[in-house]
Parts: sequence; C-alpha cells; structure tokens
Amino acid sequence: MKKIEAIIRKSKFSEVKKALHEVGVNFFSYWDVTGLGNEKEGHVYRGVSYSTSDIQRRYLSIVVNDDFELVTINAILKSGATGDVGDGKIFVSHIDEVYRIRTGEKGANTLK
Repeated sequence: MKKIEAIIRKSKFSEVKKALHEVGVNFFSYWDVTGLGNEKEGHVYRGVSYSTSDIQRRYLSIVVNDDFELVTINAILKSGATGDVGDGKIFVSHIDEVYRIRTGEKGANTLK
C-alpha cells in the first residue's frame, strides 16, 4: 500500500477531486494549509502590493493499494497542473499496515 500526499493549489481542488473520483479514488482526507514557496516577489493588485511568500494551498492525504499508485498520481498531475510555478508537490511513501476500526479487519481489503 502507498500513501500519496499532495500539496496543490486551492483553485485546482475541485478538478483534482473530480479526477480522483473518475479513477476510483473515493476516499481521502484534505486540509487547508499555508506554506512558503520559492517565489520571492510580491504582486500588485489594484494598486496595492501584497506579499506572496505565504502561500495558501490544499494538502491531500490518500492511501491506495499498490496497483492504484500511478493512476492516482497521474490523475493529480493532469488535473492539478497549470504550468506555472507553485503548482505543488506529490510525496509517496510506503504503508506497512492498515486496520478498519469498525471490524478490526486488517490488510489491503480495508481500502475497498
């Protein structure tokens, strides 16, 4: 099993969520987060300069069976990209075990 964590633009969340549902990923958790990026300059909007060093993003946490790893990653990559700096990152790590709290069942079948 794999844990896929993605930090994406908040403006792309609806598209990413839809793409994940289309490939069969129907359960994941997400949080609104603030981070620091590589962009150093501020922006001017309607004559007011504001800092972009603190970036508002959405953090997704998804656990999938190994055979869904690439499908999930590709769905995020395709739906979350704008082509601009700041589109986000995807992190993949290995999950040793998972348990279903309701039944005590363990293993990959708990993700279905």
